[in-house]
Amino acid sequence: MNSYNIAVLPGDGTGPEVTQEAVKVLDAAAQKFGFKLNYTHFDFGGDRYLRTGEVLPDTAADDLRQFPAILLGAIGHPGVKPGILEKGILLRLRFELEQYINLRPVKLYDERYCPLKGKGPDHIDFVVVRENNEGLYTGSGGFVFKGTPNEIAVQESINTRRGVERCLRYAFDYARKRRGGKPWKGLKPEDVEAGKTAQLTLCGKTNVLTYAFDLWERAFHEIGAKDYPNIKRDYTHVDATTMWFVKNPEWFDVIVTDNMFGDIITDLGAMIQGGMGIAAGGNLNPEGTSMFEPIGGSAPKYTGMNVINPLAAICAGQMLLDHLGETEAGAAIEAAVITAVREKLKDLAAGRMGYSTSEVGDLIAGSL
Repeated sequence: MNSYNIAVLPGDGTGPEVTQEAVKVLDAAAQKFGFKLNYTHFDFGGDRYLRTGEVLPDTAADDLRQFPAILLGAIGHPGVKPGILEKGILLRLRFELEQYINLRPVKLYDERYCPLKGKGPDHIDFVVVRENNEGLYTGSGGFVFKGTPNEIAVQESINTRRGVERCLRYAFDYARKRRGGKPWKGLKPEDVEAGKTAQLTLCGKTNVLTYAFDLWERAFHEIGAKDYPNIKRDYTHVDATTMWFVKNPEWFDVIVTDNMFGDIITDLGAMIQGGMGIAAGGNLNPEGTSMFEPIGGSAPKYTGMNVINPLAAICAGQMLLDHLGETEAGAAIEAAVITAVREKLKDLAAGRMGYSTSEVGDLIAGSL
């Protein structure tokens, strides 16, 4: 029997509530498919910071490197100034654990929850691969004359060939594996005839950010032409990408982009797939420890009310199992979520689901 050690960071607000339901579903999947999950809980978050004054222990990254995967609930506490926990826990772990890929599936399960007129599950099924360790989020820059009328603030986007290329290669590989060798239905007939099986779109801003995205675009085409001839290469400016997400989301298969643009477009992706209650993502180090989380925040106003939607956390658990290689169990969880969304839940918003948080967890676990 395969056995996996999993770190659990329930975090703040409703994070512990949704994490509890994700663990409930993971345990049901493990029992059904014959593997074992061993959990170690860590109390990193706002309550711990307010109690000890320490955002993250110096040993945290080394401790977490002992686990192949981390399940994260949410970070964000109303009693802590914004940015302290987000930078001190989320960004620090992403950087110190070198989780250089942020993977965000954008998949609509039921057209009732899509705000786009005339769009259904056949139209919204793509993945965003976001570079997760560079760009504007490195914190490079600073202030001059802070607090004076002559104040200057500089924040620089750092893009290295190593960082860009490893993100692009992951995206190309993911696009190739995603279709299992079968051509993506969005390809034109002439592309299929030419042996293409998938499409990878680079999202950037080459007309204005002429240094950073010159590097991205050159590497994109050099790598694609040499090593991935069966992947159709496409490009869109980030502003056009947001337009097409709304007008023609069916045009996208896999998208690759930098840290800042990826952060923005994936929130729009969450809205068109049904909202934050269903959106999950992974922070991946393909050679090390990866972290999986619901995209929504800690929603502190709902804490303890048993009304928050746990499906995003449950879907994060599904991604975690896929990452560990338990793909059959992951597929079963997704199928159970789809059934619940289409046949059981009245809404995906907190307090309007027709079920409590724990009851939704029971629904998914029970169907396994």
